[in-house]
Amino acid sequence: MSVKMKVKYPKVKFDSKQRIYVTFYLNNNRYRLFNGKKINCEIYPNSFPIEKRLEMGSLLAAEVYKFITSGLSFNSLIIKNSNQYCLDDVGLFDSIVSKKLSEPLSQNYYKCLCGIVFRLRNELVVKGYISVDFIDSISLRNTNNTSYNTTRRHVNVIVNYLYENGFKINKSKLKTRKQKEVLHKPIDDVKSLLDSIKEFNYNLYLCSLLTYGCLLRPHQEIRQLKWSDFNDDLSLIRLSGDRMKSKRNRIVPVPKYIREILVKGDNNHNIFTNTIVAYNSSYFKGVWSRFKKVNSSINKDITLYSFRHSGAIEIFKRTGSLTKLQKAMGHSSINVSLTYLRGLEIAELKEDDMPMV
Repeated sequence: MSVKMKVKYPKVKFDSKQRIYVTFYLNNNRYRLFNGKKINCEIYPNSFPIEKRLEMGSLLAAEVYKFITSGLSFNSLIIKNSNQYCLDDVGLFDSIVSKKLSEPLSQNYYKCLCGIVFRLRNELVVKGYISVDFIDSISLRNTNNTSYNTTRRHVNVIVNYLYENGFKINKSKLKTRKQKEVLHKPIDDVKSLLDSIKEFNYNLYLCSLLTYGCLLRPHQEIRQLKWSDFNDDLSLIRLSGDRMKSKRNRIVPVPKYIREILVKGDNNHNIFTNTIVAYNSSYFKGVWSRFKKVNSSINKDITLYSFRHSGAIEIFKRTGSLTKLQKAMGHSSINVSLTYLRGLEIAELKEDDMPMV
């Protein structure tokens, strides 16, 4: 007859040298693990910056717990297969969410999910369960419909993943809210605005020019461009799907007026920093904000993305082709392009189309 035992969940701690470790007791013996080597796990928390180590230590704790409750052994740590170890609710929660968070997620998306996991876990620790009312409260605290829908979507990702992997939790039944359509303001005089930006900051000027002329997204796709992304004569940019919002490989033509100002550097270097490291994700947002402050006459609705929108309008006006617009914008389908065009201030009717008397 098997004996059921409950193993306490490992604790995550720092030592005096700011090294993180996982500690736990087994058979009245205390163990400390600074990495996952002994359990054949590629998690080394102390190879990360200090601010990231606690997060990685939590992932290691989940892997250690899964290991010691599975009947496996390492070195002097022997767990008899005849014993059956049961995950408590917190241990099961951590084990499941650690798998989700270990998926290849963008930095911002990862942070959002971590915030939700932190709230849900605290509720579980304090009350011993996670109610639907608490799950819904995370989304309902947002009065803005866009923020509400975004939070609701992220909460559902974690809750549904827990549910599908055997954790006892009820799914939320909150519905999406209708969002107001954002009317993106196109730029009336692109050249004049580009000239002003050029005088203020050359990196911002180059970013704006690429956003308008190549229709790439400024804060990720353009900010992270390397010279190796260009072909030899700088006439094409090639980006793999893992760097695109659409997740599709893209080849983008570079207009002559952009090629003329480019001076190719080391293939491994970022085109803005001239090093292997790109600026942080908020760099162009910050520079653009400073530019707007000293140019108060610019319409408040004009953003860096307005260059992309304005470029899209020009393509549609000159070609009248949704297919070409779709390819230029990198949209996954024409339906996306149709949705996009509704906010671009393109008149659906011309004066000649109106009733005559």
